[in-house]
Amino acid sequence: MTTHTRYRKFNTRVTYPEQNLDNDLCHLVATRGGTTLWFRGACPQDLDTSESLMTTDPAAQTHKVMQNIRQLIEEAGGKMEHLVKLVVYLTDVRHREPVYRVMGEYIRGVHPVCTGLTVVALARPEWLVEIDATAVIPD
Repeated sequence: MTTHTRYRKFNTRVTYPEQNLDNDLCHLVATRGGTTLWFRGACPQDLDTSESLMTTDPAAQTHKVMQNIRQLIEEAGGKMEHLVKLVVYLTDVRHREPVYRVMGEYIRGVHPVCTGLTVVALARPEWLVEIDATAVIPD
């Protein structure tokens, strides 16, 4: 019996063809019944095609990231208000304000815990922001 549901499975060989990878992953893992949701770091890319949103605007990238989080949480039967934790990865600390302003539009009234980190790079050079999320759907 499967204890977890895995949403939007993919292989890195397909999603990162420019890199020599071969890992079976997914965008979201839910415990049985969908109680706890663990998200892959959400990136500014199309969930169906893995195509990157080609812009150097951190706010526009954050809109796509948060739209992806919302889409995945809804596919698993949850709502944005079920978010409990966010970890924001930025490639430039100067992007913090525009990223957090946009993120705030999607989590208004939710009050998840949040950690922000500045990193040297993300998986693709065009990505400026990645957001990791955890959600808990109440029983």
